[in-house]
Amino acid sequence: MALDPQYQPPKAAPVFFERQEFGRILSLYGRMVAAGEWRDYGIGSTTEACIFSVFRRAAEEPLYRIEKRPALARRQGAWSIIGQGGMILKRGHELEQVLRFFDKGRFRVVD
Repeated sequence: MALDPQYQPPKAAPVFFERQEFGRILSLYGRMVAAGEWRDYGIGSTTEACIFSVFRRAAEEPLYRIEKRPALARRQGAWSIIGQGGMILKRGHELEQVLRFFDKGRFRVVD
C-alpha cells in the first residue's frame, strides 16, 4: 500500500498558558504595573514554549520572560524566569514557586 503523496503528518500544536496560569501571571503583572515597575507585556507561543515578556518601555527588549516549556517538566521544571541578558533567574516545577522571585523585598531602589 503506497502512501498518499498529498499526506502531511499533523503539526505539533503550540503551547499555551492555561486559564488559571494566565490569570496568576496577569495578577502579578497588574501588581507590578501599579508599583511602577512594568509598563507593557507581550505574549508569544511556539510548539515548544509559551512566553510572557515584560517590558519597562514598549520599544525595549524585555526585562523578564516568564516561560512555560512542558518538555522540561520532568527535568528542571516547565517554568522559568529569564532576565535581560538571557540568564535563567529562577526555574521550577510550580508556577507559584517560580513567581515568588518577584515578591516584595527582592527589589531595592538604587541611586
